[in-house]
Amino acid sequence: MASEQRFVRVASVDEVPPGEMKAVEVDGAQVVLVNSGGEVYALHDSCTHEYFPLSEGTLEGDCVVCLLHGARFKLETGAASAPAFEPVRTYEVRIDGEDVLVAAQE
Repeated sequence: MASEQRFVRVASVDEVPPGEMKAVEVDGAQVVLVNSGGEVYALHDSCTHEYFPLSEGTLEGDCVVCLLHGARFKLETGAASAPAFEPVRTYEVRIDGEDVLVAAQE
């Protein structure tokens, strides 16, 4: 029987306005929250190309773009485009009232 996934409060909704990103920590993991059009996504906050923080990058459409070399990562899937080839981990996000909750690592 699968156990219920545990969610951790990491921010309030107003701390991540549309078009913005915010670096947070979830159970010791560095995570970047991204608000794209009112939908909040969470990705591991490290480019898989040169391990630079994605939270230092920019939001372009449905991707986070790494500031260092321009690698792009899809918000929904973490899929990468060159120069990165490895996807980044994504985390499930829930909004509970004014709280942003992110699934803890298993």
